[in-house]
Amino acid sequence: MKSRPVLIGIAGGSGSGKTLVAQTLIDLLGSDRVVVIQQDAYYKDLSHLPFEERVKQNFDHPDAFDEELLVEHLEALLAGQTVQQPVYDFTKHTRKRETIPLGGHDIIILEGILILQSERLRRMMDIKIYVDTDADVRLIRRLRRDLIERGRSVESILSQYENSVRPMHLQFVEPSKRYADIIIPEGGKNMVAIDLLKTKIESLLRERESVRQEKK
Repeated sequence: MKSRPVLIGIAGGSGSGKTLVAQTLIDLLGSDRVVVIQQDAYYKDLSHLPFEERVKQNFDHPDAFDEELLVEHLEALLAGQTVQQPVYDFTKHTRKRETIPLGGHDIIILEGILILQSERLRRMMDIKIYVDTDADVRLIRRLRRDLIERGRSVESILSQYENSVRPMHLQFVEPSKRYADIIIPEGGKNMVAIDLLKTKIESLLRERESVRQEKK
């Protein structure tokens, strides 16, 4: 039986560079060893609401996420089981029928704006990271992402930023920084921090493998 995977939480504001940090770790540690779970995949399914009501929801509040399912899936992955991660349609604010099978990795990276805000999720993590990036940089990145990847208009992006993204960041995301073990300025471009993190992850894996061998 394999040793328990290492669970790493990467939080930070929308557009802070969390995904780049995760991808850099994958490049350094090996894609066969690392799986990334995005909190965004666990938005609650709003298919029961008319589309006009879906777009009015606050997607930057903790209640927007299906935390029960996320915790259930993380517990299963940490126990060495396979899960079916949901796929979220950001244009319709509903879950797609297809899912993504995940499992069998040494390292699990949980990425999302509010993962450090949740005490239940924090308790499961071996390493807690907060990516700290200036607000103007985050806004530019969010604009680019939502325009290109999610097919949204500039007006809708800016309206959401003013009405929910910024106030929720100040209320929930920014304060969660105090729970982080490591704060990374500049995100994935901060290779000093990334290299230190890589060393710590490899140390945890060696320790767990050593304990597993001793129990044999």
